[in-house]
Amino acid sequence: MLAVTGPVVAEAMFVNREEIPVYPVYRDPVHDFGFFRYDPGAIKFLKYDEILLAPEAASVGLEIRVVGNDSGEKVSILAGTLARLDREAPYYKKDGYNDFNTFYMQAASGTKGGSSGSPVVDCQGRAVALNAGSKSSSASAFFLPLERVVRALNLIRDSWDGFGTKPESVYIPRGTLQATFQHKGFEETRRLGLRNETEQMVRVVSPAGETGMLVVDSVVPEGPAHKHLEPGDVLIRINEEVVTQFLRLETLLDDSVGREIDLEIERGGVPLTVKLQVKDLHSITPNHFLEVSGAVIHPLSYQQARNFRFKCGLVYVAEAGYMLSRASVPRHAIIKKLAGEDIANLDDLIAVLSKLARGSRVPLEYVRYTDRHRNKSVLVTIDQHEWYAPPQLYTRNDATGLWTAKPAIPPESPFLASAHQANHVDTNSNSVPSLSESSPMDLKCQYDSENLADGCIKMQTDDEIVVDGSHSSEDSLVEKKRRRVDEEIATEGTLPSYGDLEDVKGGVLRHSSNGEGSDLARTISSNASLAEQVIEPALVMFEVHVPPVCMLDGVHSQHFFGTGVVIHHSDCLGLVAVDRNTVAVSISDIMLSFAAYPIEIPGEVVFLHPVHNFALVAYDPSALGAGASVVRAAKLLPEPALRRGDSVYLVGLSRSLQATSRKSIITNPCTAVNIGSADCPRYRAINMEVIELDTDFGSSFSGILTDEQGRVQALWASFSTQLKYGGSSSEDHQFVRGIPIYAISQVLEKIISGTQGPFRLINGMKRPMPFVRLLEVELYPTLLSKARSYGLSDNWVQALAKKDPVRRQVLRVKGCLAGSKAENLLEQGDMILAINKEPITCFLDIEKACQELDQSIGSDGVLNMTIFRQGKEIDLIVGTDVRNGNGTTRMVNWCGCIIQDPHSAVRALGFLPEEGHGVYVARWCHGSPVHRYGLYALQWIIEINGQPTPDLETFIQVVKGLEDGEFVRVRTVHLNGKPRVLTLKQDLHYWPTWELSFEPETATWRRRTIKALQSTTA
Repeated sequence: MLAVTGPVVAEAMFVNREEIPVYPVYRDPVHDFGFFRYDPGAIKFLKYDEILLAPEAASVGLEIRVVGNDSGEKVSILAGTLARLDREAPYYKKDGYNDFNTFYMQAASGTKGGSSGSPVVDCQGRAVALNAGSKSSSASAFFLPLERVVRALNLIRDSWDGFGTKPESVYIPRGTLQATFQHKGFEETRRLGLRNETEQMVRVVSPAGETGMLVVDSVVPEGPAHKHLEPGDVLIRINEEVVTQFLRLETLLDDSVGREIDLEIERGGVPLTVKLQVKDLHSITPNHFLEVSGAVIHPLSYQQARNFRFKCGLVYVAEAGYMLSRASVPRHAIIKKLAGEDIANLDDLIAVLSKLARGSRVPLEYVRYTDRHRNKSVLVTIDQHEWYAPPQLYTRNDATGLWTAKPAIPPESPFLASAHQANHVDTNSNSVPSLSESSPMDLKCQYDSENLADGCIKMQTDDEIVVDGSHSSEDSLVEKKRRRVDEEIATEGTLPSYGDLEDVKGGVLRHSSNGEGSDLARTISSNASLAEQVIEPALVMFEVHVPPVCMLDGVHSQHFFGTGVVIHHSDCLGLVAVDRNTVAVSISDIMLSFAAYPIEIPGEVVFLHPVHNFALVAYDPSALGAGASVVRAAKLLPEPALRRGDSVYLVGLSRSLQATSRKSIITNPCTAVNIGSADCPRYRAINMEVIELDTDFGSSFSGILTDEQGRVQALWASFSTQLKYGGSSSEDHQFVRGIPIYAISQVLEKIISGTQGPFRLINGMKRPMPFVRLLEVELYPTLLSKARSYGLSDNWVQALAKKDPVRRQVLRVKGCLAGSKAENLLEQGDMILAINKEPITCFLDIEKACQELDQSIGSDGVLNMTIFRQGKEIDLIVGTDVRNGNGTTRMVNWCGCIIQDPHSAVRALGFLPEEGHGVYVARWCHGSPVHRYGLYALQWIIEINGQPTPDLETFIQVVKGLEDGEFVRVRTVHLNGKPRVLTLKQDLHYWPTWELSFEPETATWRRRTIKALQSTTA
């Protein structure tokens, strides 16, 4: 049914390709039909006639034609012959729409999708039925009789002066007993207990050819027929009139809305008479719904109440959205309780939601029809960030054909409290003291009662603290780094970083005097390895959820699991390292579960390395409570580097938070990772050497590699790739390899020492995040034996082999990232021989050369490179790029597509449009204008109505001037470089333009409406 019960935007295309908007005015609550209205004056170039509806002309053997758009073709005409007029209504699905209490017609016309709603015409051009469904296995098509369609159309016509005037809402009486009947033959009714004298009486008074009677099939709980009618009851009379046909049954019910009727039935041969109140069918068909965090929730409809055998009006989850699906609440759930309060209707749910604060976690109880006898309880987390618009209550307006929205929750509700207020910090403080040189008295964490809206303690810097010389000289920074390698990472003096080795050997870890923490801390297994015992208090299990509305950077899933390791743990800051196949994007919700203490707390992404496969996630140690004294930071051991044949311990966590370890041998410590671009470009590790082991726990087990004393030497990380098979088929795949810990250690040292960089709020304190200087070129190694074949001189072969006798390789250019400073200087196939006359043999050499640029005073950020190109040695000056670890921090949603700056995986393809490349379409939404008109992902929008859109700011200014319903000319360029021009119609009513951006000052994602209709934002 095109005129669905929910919001619908529709256009009619006539045979001459004229398009006009149409608006729904009626949709039947039970039967598969509805009506759209349109303005006849909008059709300028076509003369047309209406099709006469003639339900009485349908008969067995009638030759018919189905005129429609079969399988999406513009016009198709399928022939057939009516074979049956009394087929039971087709059954489509157990948890969706099904027609009932009506006969259907059947013909072997073999219609398919696209012809739904098409007229079934006879040889005189009259419509005798509507095409509704089909069965492909038998080429059968099913048609809806037109009697109820004609009744509804006549009532609408009587209510309107004409189509040229604005129609008012039309009421079409529809009555119901909330009972489903089936037509059974007399043979079946006799077996059900129908008496012979009753059958004889029915045969006499019924029309000739009657073959059976109506039998109760099901009854909706707590409806008018509940406890009065039962399955198997045979209907005899209604108000003393014998009723054997669905059409007469519905006519009597529709004429008796709000009144009582007398039903005579036979139950197992026993005559019974019951009085039932006929209920208004429209009153149990939802005309409003709540949208909250992407979820669609409304009163349980008659259709679903009949399918699930629940009473009408319960709080029904039509779409789980983000907040509910994150808590594993499925579609079709019935919400029974929220935050300990009973939920009987939608108003109860809204009232409870309005009392909840952002970030709060409350229990929710629900039941499913597949397990109806047991309620399930989950924890729902209210969105901390503004991923979604505030809860809206949509109500259907039959006069306009639109659903109008209004705020469901008062603006003063805690649910709508600004996350900015919850994370307020004094913005006058522009620096943070170095953690490595501060004592607990110099860097104290304050508790602010005003920030305890959701039970989370926020940490703030003392405004009176002034620290001089934290960045005084390069020598002091080097000294601090050197000291940190030898000492514990947590240097504030309040918490130890790891357990005492002698205590571990004795089977006991030394904890603080806090009794609760000691009691709840996990007992160490006596047969666990020493490394496992030492490192277990630092292991963390990640559960990551990405909101569907903002899946940026090509992220391929909404839900991730993985293991991380605590690398810093102090009074005010905790940091965990994890791979980027677990934390793929910064725009996500992260929950951390600690192996050392039974608690789950939120985390926030503070650093995504643009090249290496790791991310840093911060948590608030005060949220651990007594567990803060049990959780420990691992000791990192970046030097010496692992070598082939070294023994290591692979340690990680199972989903049940059980530590697992095994001893393994390094088989290759310097394998160059080679991951191809996915169909939809997403983060992939490049320019990395990884560690391979002889044995591991499989491709889904991540963790860390340690030495015998539990010191971390590598992160055992998960990598995402895409395996491509013949043709266009591909499949996501993951594998695990070791990432040497030195890169993580370097970033950690910069954060702890307070290196210069962009500030962001972490646990109520502003901290600088480091920049990363990169040579934005994708490289791959080639053996020197191969390089010699390309013409590389013996002198260079010997020099490179002498520099690195293990690898014996040279790095070659695979491609430059588009928009990088190296793009027009280096070419594919170039061999990088030296930087500043020093031979280069591995990725680490280039990283060190880039780091030296940061450390040298007055550096212009360029590298003096010697390369080998087409048989010649060339000296080049190549620029480097500086990137932060924030990832993508801004997106715009326009007409249902997600737009962002092109991320590094897109730039790695080596192409950006010359006209402008700042408006990249990353995703699109089903049912949106971009879906309707074909503006899909993986392309850039370079012009709107002839106006260039080189960046997001310009794009926003252009679309601000577009009005609702306006057709827009869009020029795009695909990833493959192919240009295209298309048009689409903007719909600000259902698809307003908005943006989502990260505010480092408040550490929150803020949503801002760019343009919407007043009714949409009201």
